[in-house]
Amino acid sequence: MRIKEKVQFYVRRIREGRLKEMRRQIRWIYGYARHYWKEMCFYTVLGMGGVLLGLISSLISRDMVDIITGMKTGQLARTFGWMIGMSLSSIIVNQITSYFSNRISYQVDADIKADIFAKIMVTDWESVTQYHTGDLLTRWSSDASNISSGVLSFIPSLIINLFKFAGTLWLVIRSDWTFAVFALLGIPFSMLMSRTLLTRMQNQNEKNAAMSAKMSGFNQETFSNIQTIKAFDLIRRYISRLKDLQKEYIDMQLSYARMTMGSSILLGLIGLAVTYGSYGWGIYRVFTGAITYGTMTMFLSLSGNLTGAVNSLTSLIPGLISLTTSAGRLMDIVEMPREDYSRTREASEFLSRHRAEGIGIEVKDLSYAYRTGTEVFRDVSFEAHPHEIIGLVGPSGEGKTTMLRLLLSLLRPAGGSITLVADHERMPVTPATRLMFSCVPQGNTMFSGTIAENMRNVNPDATDEDIVTALKLACAWGFVSRLPKGINTEIQERGGGFSEGQSQRLSIARALLRRAPILLLDEASSALDVATEREVLRNIMTDLYPRVVIVTTHRPTVLTMCTRVYQIRDLTCTQLDKDQIDTLIREF
Repeated sequence: MRIKEKVQFYVRRIREGRLKEMRRQIRWIYGYARHYWKEMCFYTVLGMGGVLLGLISSLISRDMVDIITGMKTGQLARTFGWMIGMSLSSIIVNQITSYFSNRISYQVDADIKADIFAKIMVTDWESVTQYHTGDLLTRWSSDASNISSGVLSFIPSLIINLFKFAGTLWLVIRSDWTFAVFALLGIPFSMLMSRTLLTRMQNQNEKNAAMSAKMSGFNQETFSNIQTIKAFDLIRRYISRLKDLQKEYIDMQLSYARMTMGSSILLGLIGLAVTYGSYGWGIYRVFTGAITYGTMTMFLSLSGNLTGAVNSLTSLIPGLISLTTSAGRLMDIVEMPREDYSRTREASEFLSRHRAEGIGIEVKDLSYAYRTGTEVFRDVSFEAHPHEIIGLVGPSGEGKTTMLRLLLSLLRPAGGSITLVADHERMPVTPATRLMFSCVPQGNTMFSGTIAENMRNVNPDATDEDIVTALKLACAWGFVSRLPKGINTEIQERGGGFSEGQSQRLSIARALLRRAPILLLDEASSALDVATEREVLRNIMTDLYPRVVIVTTHRPTVLTMCTRVYQIRDLTCTQLDKDQIDTLIREF
């Protein structure tokens, strides 16, 4: 096979693959569109009514001109009244259409975004973390909005413009078929140009989406880490990076603009040729007496309608490409593996039966490796029971946080099992069993809002007294009680307004308020002084609620309060005896 033939072969394969993918994306969009067929029918009927009023107005305008020029007899006042009535009706119909279009669009946009948001939230955690949060935000906001507007407008716009084209063409042919020839001259050129631009538009839309995600990610990350940027005096560097991104975006847009500019000029010249050709032919037909002045005026108006309908139909092609591009980006997310919540009812009943005596956890022969292939655990086993504090220690990067994520079923083990145990009854850990866990992860995890709102995020029915009790257990009530608004004090984004130690105690209080049988603390007391740390753990253990506490730590003071200590190191999890714990404390 010659080089030219090979190139043609691969180009053909790429096009076939794109068409196949586009069909799959259209089917995915149809899955949403079919839920809103009533709204689309209503919108289509309103649009077709507006087109019909426009065509009737053209006929009335023709009669008005003919009556004024004396080429037709009739009642001028009545015809003028009809023209005003049609104009007013057109304005009212257009406004009603616009109102209902916006109303339906807002609802469809909200429904689709809520559905996609829900699907993203139940997507496998390890899979979704491969995407930058800025990229996720762009896909959920911009791409989902594109889908919602496309679902509502594409099919109705297609039907309305086809109806407008067919109705206008019928009216033109019925009055003088020769005008139809001039009006339709530009259509083959428009279709040819659209076909030529199809692939380029698809590539451009993909580049635009990727660039938007890149800029959104940069902005989100910059504003989230503005303190670090200031601390390292990186302001000028980040301003420079933004300008580089903006230049890249502008260059990409200008490249596409140059390509479309030539096409637009060509289409514009064709449109002018058709328009002036129609003028010339109309003047000739009037002079020869074949048509009246009113008919010529109507033809010129309808010629614009035909061109507008064709241009609108042609513009649906880039709209469809943009729509399928957004669908593809969303499908990348929502078609990833989903978390399994099929046992939610069973988990809830399990919790209800055993909340009073507490629930333990058993890890047996657990193995796990990252998707990169790096092995983290191999045949790891340990257990924890109510009223116990289990310590997990080991060097950074050996898998302590990964272990807690496995317990929460955020990650899927490669082998072994994690089982909840209560009164000789057992239940495997799944996403549905998270209702039995409460967690304080590393870093600041407080949300913007009041302290009380943060607390009630995990327990909506908690009273103010319940919140105060949890704050006391976490040694947070001391500073909260001194605040002017107490538990109604506002917390800024990322815990702003509070020290790191205060934010940690608020996070611990929130976890305790959940009243879950298993409490996971991931370096949750790292910002606390030794005395406060010990007091918090002592309060948790003296609390009568039968909970398991599993804590990861680098602090030796915690180890002396643990029922058992396991060391995670070199792919294993080994229980340490007293001598080993003492040695470990001395090494700290």
